[in-house]
Amino acid sequence: QVQLVESGGGLVQAGGSLRLSCAASGRTFSSYAMGWFRQAPGKEREFVAAIVWSGGSTNYADSVKGRFTISRDNAKNTAYLQMNSLKPEDTAVYYCAAGFRLEFRLRREAAYDYWGQGTQVTVSS
Repeated sequence: QVQLVESGGGLVQAGGSLRLSCAASGRTFSSYAMGWFRQAPGKEREFVAAIVWSGGSTNYADSVKGRFTISRDNAKNTAYLQMNSLKPEDTAVYYCAAGFRLEFRLRREAAYDYWGQGTQVTVSS
């Protein structure tokens, strides 16, 4: 069992930055791929970024490529999402997710085993 807790959300002006954190419980964090998804009001949840369990490969949605960076610190059982050049359309609840030894299908919600409760990110224009 893995529990995920997101933090770091908030209100920021367009062009600003935020760093989201996802703290995981358990001793096998390094065996899980970590993903970030988001859900804007009235829209379906969508993939944002992911990093494989082995740590080498990352994957980004086209809408955030070049602005967002996903990383992980296995010693701290934490994954991060650095968000730069934020836009009003980035406003959403951001969720982190963990998938055991996941290397493919990283963009698919169903591939992940555990989810956090989400953290709100609001970008004002």
